[in-house]
Amino acid sequence: MRFADTGCRPEVLKTLAGMVDSGRIPHALMFSEPDGGSAFATALAFLQYLYCGSRSGGDSCGECPSCNRITKLIHPDVHFIFPATAPKTSLSLITEFRALVQQNPHFKEAELYEALGMESKSAIIAVAEAKEVLSTLALSALEGGYRSVVIYLPEKMNQEAANRLLKAIEEPEEKTQFILITHSPEKVLTTIASRCQHIQLGGEMPAPEFQDPELLDRLMEALLAHDLFAALGVGEEIASLPSRENAKAFCKFAADAMRKLFLAQQGISLQAGIGDKELKWAKGARKTFPRAALAALDRASRLIERNVNMKIVFTDLVDRLIGLI
Repeated sequence: MRFADTGCRPEVLKTLAGMVDSGRIPHALMFSEPDGGSAFATALAFLQYLYCGSRSGGDSCGECPSCNRITKLIHPDVHFIFPATAPKTSLSLITEFRALVQQNPHFKEAELYEALGMESKSAIIAVAEAKEVLSTLALSALEGGYRSVVIYLPEKMNQEAANRLLKAIEEPEEKTQFILITHSPEKVLTTIASRCQHIQLGGEMPAPEFQDPELLDRLMEALLAHDLFAALGVGEEIASLPSRENAKAFCKFAADAMRKLFLAQQGISLQAGIGDKELKWAKGARKTFPRAALAALDRASRLIERNVNMKIVFTDLVDRLIGLI
């Protein structure tokens, strides 16, 4: 699969090729797309460009052994995870998965379940999948280059599987690449999503953004001052946002801020998007705070999805955060 064959927007393809050409390849990419979009084809094209030994003109050659193996989904250093129904796993269903992709790389989620002979409601990415991937990544790349993992529908990961994969995504070994493809980015665990560079494909999907960053600013100021009363007041304001989607957007926005805070604490002050505000927070917070805060925000997001009372959710969140900072 070459970039020219994906149907993806040229500016996205140029960005992906630029990552490889510059050597600045994010260890984890997350493609968000409408069901049946170009994300899987784009992921394959990106990997083909990464592994190709004769790439030129912003695209892979499409003819070398690496390109042929990527196209056929048989490259020994590229691994695929997708939802399955126990006791079957991605590995046991890889032949059917390859046939589906060869037939239509723009397949829909329902077509995947039909091809694999299973019901969508019972299909998950279970902990067995995570264990298998981690065992594979513990070995050296067979061809001496990158090792890559493509996770189709990370929103289908159960909690145990996500926890197993989190450290590998957060602190990957050298030349290890994760690509996540999601139809529901808001359902991907915050702790996973916050460690990925997001790329939106297609225009049909809503991508809610938090519109009131001043709320997080005031919450952090109260936390750093250990002013529980003020922090609870901000928590009540967050709980009073117009909808649960707005509240989840706050959690995602705050999680991204925690990632920047973590980078600032590591001395990566030149990282794009890290300003004086994050540097100030980094100096005042414990070194353990960003990761612990990510877990607390992820918990809050999951409680929101379960329709727990919003005031209870954010009172609990504030209580946890002030004890962590």
